[in-house]
Amino acid sequence: MKAVELLRTRITYAEDAFAELVLWQLPKAVVGSTHRYKYRLAYVVKGECVVRYDNEGGKGDHRHIADKQQSYVFTTPEQLITDFERDIARWNHENRNS
Repeated sequence: MKAVELLRTRITYAEDAFAELVLWQLPKAVVGSTHRYKYRLAYVVKGECVVRYDNEGGKGDHRHIADKQQSYVFTTPEQLITDFERDIARWNHENRNS
């Protein structure tokens, strides 16, 4: 099996805010992950990435909210996107006056 791109999209939330979502299914797991998906999901506001989910090789599944990084427990691609969207909503709510 070759790597298969499952998703590549850009969603505009506002004139100065957008999300980019990229998801691949791989023939084998990347180092640090227990599943066969490679992903990077980023929410950018005013040119700054404020929410990011990724699983770069060696670091495993994790997310960045503002300047904080924490582990992320990957279950399914659908749940990944749901969690990412929830964190975008939370970030927008907490930063609505900035």
